[in-house]
Amino acid sequence: MTRRVLIVTHGGRPEAVAAMSEAVAELESAGFEVALHDDDLAESFGDEMAAARAREGVTESEIVMVLGGDGTILRAAELTHGTDVPLLGVNLGHVGFLAESERENLHDAVRRVAAREYVVEERSVVDVVVHRPGEDEPVTGWALNEATVEKAHRDRMIEVAVAVDDRPVSSFGCDGVVMATATGSTAHAFSAGGPVMWPDVDAVLLVPLSAHALFSRPLVIGPRSEYTVDVLERSPLPGVLTCDGRRSIDLPVGTRVQVRRGAVPLRFARLVHAPFSDRLVSKFNLPVIGWREAADEAAARRASRFVVDDDKEE
Repeated sequence: MTRRVLIVTHGGRPEAVAAMSEAVAELESAGFEVALHDDDLAESFGDEMAAARAREGVTESEIVMVLGGDGTILRAAELTHGTDVPLLGVNLGHVGFLAESERENLHDAVRRVAAREYVVEERSVVDVVVHRPGEDEPVTGWALNEATVEKAHRDRMIEVAVAVDDRPVSSFGCDGVVMATATGSTAHAFSAGGPVMWPDVDAVLLVPLSAHALFSRPLVIGPRSEYTVDVLERSPLPGVLTCDGRRSIDLPVGTRVQVRRGAVPLRFARLVHAPFSDRLVSKFNLPVIGWREAADEAAARRASRFVVDDDKEE
């Protein structure tokens, strides 16, 4: 039985084209049938990728290999969402937090896929329901990283009310609110001052953006709870909802947005079994020497200078 891999990449980047050529040659040499995808998939809000999945033969693929940064991986996630096919990211970008392998390790990644030396990890998504005034049916969507309600224009704030499980929590003027998964906690929410959540934390995070309020701290709810964000009637501006920075929908005044953990996770192929702590340190280049070690090293340096000075005096 022929094994199949679908490659998703950004064909406009020379480094991506070079990596794609190498990956195709390696995969075909290993006996895989290879298909390529290089379209911008996000055409509208929601999850309307059924036709694209069928056209690309996603469900017949063993893996979708993504050559690019986190943006390309989020684009590929639109193809695999709702299927059992895992994503394998090879980072060609900067941080590449969602990627499993780096460009220089492409040959080894192909070898391990061929040998089935990978495990599949599930990551939670959020489901989004938008109730707009004057419309009988809600609009639905989803996000792997985050769903963000933001002001539609730059000149003024948007007024929102936040509730959890239909119980009001607070209302304020702000630039917006970010509702993120554990996976997305290291993306937009992190930039806005939110906490980092480990991937196995089954929760949804909310981070206000530049809120004018005494209480505007990040919130974390469990898997059975739900956020509601209302664009209040008194808001001087409408809003816009964006999922993963790609799929957007306008939010007129009076709109209600509901966000909760999604029922169907996204799947990633993992080659390395390193703890998330190691990935965090590596991707953000964090200093891991504590103050005690630094103090010991400083004392040792001072002691060595004293020894040198004593030798000079003799």
